[in-house]
Amino acid sequence: MVPHYYETTVAGRKLCVESGKLAEQAQAAVTVRYGDTMVLVTCCVAPEPKEGVDFLPLTIEYQERLYAAGKIPGGFIRREGRPSEDAILTSRVTDRPLRPLLPKTWRRDIQVVVTVLSTDRDNDPDLLSIFGSSLTLGMSCVPFAGPVGACRIGYINGEFIINPTLSEMPNSEMDLVVASTSQDVCMIEAGMKEVPENIVLEAIRRAHEANQEIIRFQEMIIKEIGLPKEEAPVIEHDPELVNEVIRICGDDLRIAMSNLTKATRAPGCDAIKKKLIEELGEKWDPSEILDVFDKRIKFEIRNCILTNHVRLSGRKLNQVRPITTEVDLIPRVHGSSLFTRGETQVLNIATLGSLRDNQKLDGLGIEESKRYIHHYNMPPYANGEAKKFGVPGRREIGHGALAERALLPVIPSEEEFPYTIRLVSEVLSSSGSTSMASTCASTMSLMAAGVPIKRMVGGISMGLITGDNGEFEILTDIEGMEDNYGDMDFKVAGTMEGITALQLDIKIHGITMPMIEKTIWQGREAREHILGKMREAISEPRAELSPYAPRMYKTTVDPDKIGAIIGPGGKTIRAITDETKTTIDISNDGTVVIGATDAAMADKALKMIQELGREVKIGEIFTGRVNRIEPFGAFVELVPGKDGLCHISELDIHRVGKVEDIVKLGEDLTVKVIRIDAQGKISVSRKALLDPDYEAEDRPRKQYGRPAHDTFRFDKND
Repeated sequence: MVPHYYETTVAGRKLCVESGKLAEQAQAAVTVRYGDTMVLVTCCVAPEPKEGVDFLPLTIEYQERLYAAGKIPGGFIRREGRPSEDAILTSRVTDRPLRPLLPKTWRRDIQVVVTVLSTDRDNDPDLLSIFGSSLTLGMSCVPFAGPVGACRIGYINGEFIINPTLSEMPNSEMDLVVASTSQDVCMIEAGMKEVPENIVLEAIRRAHEANQEIIRFQEMIIKEIGLPKEEAPVIEHDPELVNEVIRICGDDLRIAMSNLTKATRAPGCDAIKKKLIEELGEKWDPSEILDVFDKRIKFEIRNCILTNHVRLSGRKLNQVRPITTEVDLIPRVHGSSLFTRGETQVLNIATLGSLRDNQKLDGLGIEESKRYIHHYNMPPYANGEAKKFGVPGRREIGHGALAERALLPVIPSEEEFPYTIRLVSEVLSSSGSTSMASTCASTMSLMAAGVPIKRMVGGISMGLITGDNGEFEILTDIEGMEDNYGDMDFKVAGTMEGITALQLDIKIHGITMPMIEKTIWQGREAREHILGKMREAISEPRAELSPYAPRMYKTTVDPDKIGAIIGPGGKTIRAITDETKTTIDISNDGTVVIGATDAAMADKALKMIQELGREVKIGEIFTGRVNRIEPFGAFVELVPGKDGLCHISELDIHRVGKVEDIVKLGEDLTVKVIRIDAQGKISVSRKALLDPDYEAEDRPRKQYGRPAHDTFRFDKND
C-alpha cells in the first residue's frame, strides 16, 4: 500500500487523514487526527452474502482504549472489557447517519471499527468516528450515498461556536451534533440548557453549512484513493403477485389497520395474511408474499396521510394520543410515577442515596463520576412477546441516556441537593416513543420524591411521511407502526422555557430545514399539552422527602481538620459511621455531608464531626469514655479521635494507689482541660473539679509514659 496524507482546517484546527500505513489488510483504513486526538477507522466487507439475512448487515464498533488517555484499566484483569456507556452511545451516533445511506438490499456483512488511539481531552473522538466511518465507507466497494460531515455546535455568551473544545463545553448552553450530506441533514443529537427553538434552528443551519467543507474534503480523498463501487442488488417482485396481493387485500386491509390498538388490528391483518398464503402459496414463495403484503401496509399508512391528511385510525396529524398520569403507585420507594400515552406505558422509580453512591466512570471522558443516573428497561412483555432476557442492549442504553440528558438541565446541583439520584424507567407497554414517555415519567417521580427540580420536562416523538413530488407531512406522537413505516423519528424534549434534548433518526437520505422547522414548532405545541397533563398528577416538587429516603445534613469544618476527622487509615470516620449507622462524605474544601434515615443518629454524627473539627481549649470540661488505662494515668476521649491524659495524681484530691481505684476502662469520666503542650498533647484533671482551690502546676507532668522535653533535669546527687 502507498501511504497518502491529507489535511484541511476545521474551526481553526488541523484535521489530518492518513491512509496506506496502518491496517493494510482492511478494504479501507484511515487514521484521523484532530489536535492530539487520533482514531484508526477500518472498513471490511464480506465477499459473499450472509445466508438467511433479509436486512442490511452493518455493524459499527467503537473501541475505547484507555491507553489513549494514559490510563490503566481497573479491576483484577487490567484490560478493557465491556464497552462503556459513552462508547456504546458513540457507536450509535456513528451508525445513525450512515445506515440510511447504504442500500437496503445489500446482504454482505459490512463492519466498521473505530479504535481510539489518543485523546487530548479537548477534542472529542465522537466527531472523528463519524468522519472516519463515512470516509472508509466512501473508500470501500459498497455503494454509499455519502459522504457525511459532522460537527458540534456550542452556544457560549450568545455566540455560536463550531467544534468547541471539551474544556469550553461547561460554559455552553448547548451540545449539538449535526451530521449532513451535501444536500440535507441526516442526524441530530443534542443536550441543551432550555434553549429557545429559534436559536436551536439557527444552530442546526450553521452546523449544516459547516459540514459542507468536511464533505468536500472527503470527496477529494475518495476520488483519489477510493475503490470502484459495486452495484447494489435489485429486488423486484413479480407484478402479477403484486396485483394479486392488492386484489385480495382490497378494503379489508385499510379497515383492519384503522383499529386504534395493536390488539384490535392484529386479528384482521392475520386473517388477510392467512388468505394470501392459502390462495397464492402454491405459485409464489410465502416469504415473498408476506414481503409484498408488508409493502402494501406501508402504502396504506402513507397514502392515507399524504392524500387525506389524517391517519388510518382517524387521529389528526398533530394530535397527541390520550394521556393519563399518576404518582405514588409503589410503597416504600422514594418516588414513583406512571405515564401512559396511547398504548405506551412507562413506570418510573426514583431512588435517593448518599454522594458515595455516585457512579464511577472508567472511560476516556473528562468526568470520572456522575451523581444523576437514568436506567431504562424494556422487557419482552412490553411488546406482547415471550423472549429471552439479556443484558441491556445498545437500544436500552441509548434510550436511557436520552431521557437522562433531557432532565439534566433541571437537576439541582450537589450544593443545592447533596444526593445521588437514580431513576429507573420500566417500560410496561410499547407503541411509540418509550424514551420520551420515560422522560415524562422521570419528571413526575422526581417531584414525587421531593427532588427540587427547576422545571418540569416533557418530551414527544415526531414523525415524517414524504411523497414522490416533494410533499411531506409531520406527525405528532408517532406510534409503533408509524415509526416502522415512516421516514423519521425526531424526539424533542424540553420545558416551557426551551429545548433540553434532541435526537433525530431517519430512514431516508436526509431531511430539509423546512421539515426540521415544522417539526420543532409542532413539537413545542405537543410538549405544552403533555406538560399540562403531567401537572394534573403533580405540579411541583414535594416540600418533604419520602420517609424512606435518607436525610442529608451538611456542615463545614476547617479543611486543616479533615485529617483528624478521617483518622489514621480512616479509623476515626469509620468509628463514627459504625456507631451512628450513617454515611459521611467529606470534600477537600471542608464540606461534610451526613446521610441517615434516623434524624437522631444524624444529629449525633453531626455533633461528633463538629467536635472533631473544633479546637480543645484549656478550661473546658468534658465527660468522655476512658479508652486506655496505664499505671501513670487514664486516657479520656474528649472528642472523637482526641484523648486527654488524666495523670494518676490528677484523679482525686487524695493520693491514688491505682488508677482502677477511681475509674475502670470503658467508664465515663468528667475532667477539665488543664494543659496543652507544644505538640498538642492534652492534660486533663478530675481533681480540678473536686478541689475548689485547685491550681494547675506550671510544669507539665510526664506524658504518655516518658518525660516531656521541658521537664526539670535531675542529677545523680539529687
